[in-house]
Amino acid sequence: MKCFHFTNGDKRGTTIDEGGGGGDSVISRASRLSWARSLSVASSTTSDPTRRSEFDSDWSFSPERLSFPKPLSQRWIGGLVPENDLKVFTFKELKLATKGFSRGLLIGEGGFGCVYRGVVDVSDSNGFDSKINVAVKQLNRQGLQGHKEWINEVNFLGVVNHPNLVKLVGYCADDDERGMQRLLVYELMCNKSLEDHLVGRVVSVSLPWMTRLKIAQDAAQGLAYLHEEMDFQLIFRDFKSSNILLDERFGAKLSDFGLARQGPPEGLGHVSTSVVGTVGYAAPEYVQTGKLTAKSDVWSFGVVLYELITGRRAVDRNRPRGEQKLLEWVKPYVSDSKKFHAIVDPRLDGQYYCMKSVQRVAALANKCLMKQPKSRPRMSEVVSLIGRIIDEEAENAPPPVAAETEEIIKPEVNGEIEPELKKQGSSYRKKVLDLKDKMNLNKSLSKLDWRNWTPGLVRTW
Repeated sequence: MKCFHFTNGDKRGTTIDEGGGGGDSVISRASRLSWARSLSVASSTTSDPTRRSEFDSDWSFSPERLSFPKPLSQRWIGGLVPENDLKVFTFKELKLATKGFSRGLLIGEGGFGCVYRGVVDVSDSNGFDSKINVAVKQLNRQGLQGHKEWINEVNFLGVVNHPNLVKLVGYCADDDERGMQRLLVYELMCNKSLEDHLVGRVVSVSLPWMTRLKIAQDAAQGLAYLHEEMDFQLIFRDFKSSNILLDERFGAKLSDFGLARQGPPEGLGHVSTSVVGTVGYAAPEYVQTGKLTAKSDVWSFGVVLYELITGRRAVDRNRPRGEQKLLEWVKPYVSDSKKFHAIVDPRLDGQYYCMKSVQRVAALANKCLMKQPKSRPRMSEVVSLIGRIIDEEAENAPPPVAAETEEIIKPEVNGEIEPELKKQGSSYRKKVLDLKDKMNLNKSLSKLDWRNWTPGLVRTW
């Protein structure tokens, strides 16, 4: 997936070159895992400091210029926010935690760094130390690009707290003779990213439809928190399936705040900024004008909803020409209920899902993808709508197929417990199959004459 960057000063009619390389385009390196895809961001090339959208170390910090709310601007010290709950690690600690940044613990590498699995010591609220599994992102020393995103993540993740945002455990900013070592330490998300599962990068059973709905709900709740539930608004600006990480129970959390941007001050409708993001996910009005609003994230969420429905990437150059851009490919099918099934992820075949539920998700995606930003719903409304879809899907779902049940048989003789059981006590009780149900099942199966079935009549799974 390609990331892009260009300034609003470009000539009118300038378009994003989604195919070959461009002057300001930066192609993401292929990642081994989801963390690597989160690392790929666009580099800043604009020379006008008033148009810079991220934090830059080569221009003086000004709270007024960045319009930070007081809680952030007061904590800013030398470009970092030390007065928070983040742990400050030494480079030696993280080198030890990753066994010398062993290639065997490498779980991703991308545009401006590598990510390693590790184990670190942290203190709980009671002051007791415990070991936790983490992901350690080490930034390349060269280039300013990674440093700005690194500063961004430390500052924003240092003050936000929500179950659907990946937790930043701490950071390292050690100086040595070769320069500054910049690292970020996150909680480890063991089930990788949503993109990994949708494109088959993870060898496992396809995500069930209900699981996909709950992932969408979790991601929507994370965005709603950033947009509507804090003292200041935060626009994610790079919402995509590779930035949705999954924990051991497939709960979803948003990751990679390197391109996040504070929303417009009260009374202003948008933030004017240089355009960065990922091709296929960015809202058209943001790409064309550089005017950023929370509704830009809503557009990106609509794209991810279609990824959940289809199991396809937003842009996939390996597909036939007419199918490479997801939104263009689904357009004729969504408007025709008789053809709609053709866009549903074929890996859902054989699993239960209600087609009406899938169509409702597509309808919600279309609302998020309205051309006029003001016509798109707020993320809190999206959360509510997804909740209703989940409730209806749960009500319509068939009861789970019960396995052969086990129960304790209590034989009786003339209304009394069998003498042998009484004699030997409760240890004599055995867990056995419900023989009565087993017999009924055998009777029903005996009525089926399998030998007379032709191959065309027998369905296999």
